[in-house]
Amino acid sequence: MGWSDNDIFTNKWYTIFMNIQTALYLIPVPLGETEIDQVLPSYNHDVIVNIKHFIVENIRSARRFLKKVEKSIDIDELTFYELNRHTDRKFIAQYLEPLSKGHSVGIISEAGCPAIADPGADVVAIAQSRNFRVIPLVGPSSILMAIMASGFNGQSFAFNGYLPPDGPGRVKALKKLENKVYNEDQTQAFIETPYRNAKMIETILASLRPNTKLCIAAGITCAEEFIHTKTIAQWKKEKLPDLGKIPSIFLLYK
Repeated sequence: MGWSDNDIFTNKWYTIFMNIQTALYLIPVPLGETEIDQVLPSYNHDVIVNIKHFIVENIRSARRFLKKVEKSIDIDELTFYELNRHTDRKFIAQYLEPLSKGHSVGIISEAGCPAIADPGADVVAIAQSRNFRVIPLVGPSSILMAIMASGFNGQSFAFNGYLPPDGPGRVKALKKLENKVYNEDQTQAFIETPYRNAKMIETILASLRPNTKLCIAAGITCAEEFIHTKTIAQWKKEKLPDLGKIPSIFLLYK
């Protein structure tokens, strides 16, 4: 006896449901306004619709993301735990209580992959210490994608987060990273608040060696994507991009 279309549909979702384990799922979010189906696999959808507890940076944007994943999701049935710079860290462990009761929990970042330059790392550390299963889902990481597209050393690299905002401190940090490039043959990556991107580029060009290479990777996966690698000397001859509102990764190499 053959299966009907309905039988096949039911069997498919039963198989998916049975393969989804109780775990802390790290759920990537598209960068910018990129369409979900361009950067996230369908399996992410299958996991997300079976989760009722989410740890998020911002509840409003998390709700929007979940509705884009699946319009039929009943947001009112979900529980959200907010985790950002205002969260008292002593309460974080409580966010994982559903796991001890057999319910999966998802971490949703504002953009890109959770726990990478993201407060979700604190939750993951607690989950690991308690032997909960942690499952990272596939999605866009601007840091890794920038390294991929830079032409720099992808075997040895370091992400340095934000550099000091003040002039002397920033120049000192940049020169230290440049020395690592030459002494350790290591790609150095860092970020800046978008409204300070122009100042960052200005400081880089004024402080580093002419032959040092700078890759500017901005708006990755988005319509305004800009990824270019040039030496400091070459950048000085170029019309610089306007990145005042665009999240960017800066990379140095030799």
